[in-house]
Amino acid sequence: RMGNVMRGMSTESKVNTENLDASLKEEDMVVVLQDYPSPEISEPIYRMGEKLKVVAQEANWWRVRSLQTGKENYIPGSHIARVYHGWLFEGVERQKAEELLLLPVNRVGSFLVRESTRERGLYSLSVRHRSIKHYRIFRLDNSWYYISPRLTFQCLEDMINHYSDSADGLCCVLTSPCLSGTSQPPDASLGAPPVVMRHKETFSYEESCNDNVVSYGVRNSIAAYLSFAGDQDPSRMKSDNRKKKSKSLYVVPEHGLPNTDYDEDF
Repeated sequence: RMGNVMRGMSTESKVNTENLDASLKEEDMVVVLQDYPSPEISEPIYRMGEKLKVVAQEANWWRVRSLQTGKENYIPGSHIARVYHGWLFEGVERQKAEELLLLPVNRVGSFLVRESTRERGLYSLSVRHRSIKHYRIFRLDNSWYYISPRLTFQCLEDMINHYSDSADGLCCVLTSPCLSGTSQPPDASLGAPPVVMRHKETFSYEESCNDNVVSYGVRNSIAAYLSFAGDQDPSRMKSDNRKKKSKSLYVVPEHGLPNTDYDEDF
């Protein structure tokens, strides 16, 4: 439904869900996007950023229970967003992502991945730094993901794993999913656990950066195209491929990554 977001789960490979209620199924997790009811009407029952467990859904109204206060009541579906894997927020727009990340419970490096409200399968990474930074996540024809074409990932989970270990061109290392931390000074949280657990079958970054041009995922996509176009005239195909590569790929300078900020419209 949401693409190749995670690898197949196994006893050796699971997302770290220590901050989630043990009895809470992933599809039952939602986050409040704005105070309800509005403070102008009465004292809010649920506050923006509060995590809720879905009890029942009735048309446009959801019966929910707060994980923090235990309060159970109804809330409009427009005031909440589903959260998957602790960091994938469904249907959250850019401005709302910034509001959530600026809440006091978050810190430098807090992040979320948000799916476009206009088109399924389009994602952006939002990260709290000195300001909120946004990075468009691109997707190849072979369904691999990337922010910079120098490094591609088979699924979003692999991407989060990598950038939680190294900034590698982003504004900072990813430290914790949005709304999962506690209010504390940045230096007191340096020893925080990683966002997710590493797989034993770790992705080979040496292979992904072979020839210092493009990653394995990009080359894999090109190979698939060449195979498909195999019945064309060799000399013409070689010329066309050369032109196609010059449009879609670029060499990464040895002195570092280019700026990967992308000011998206969604």
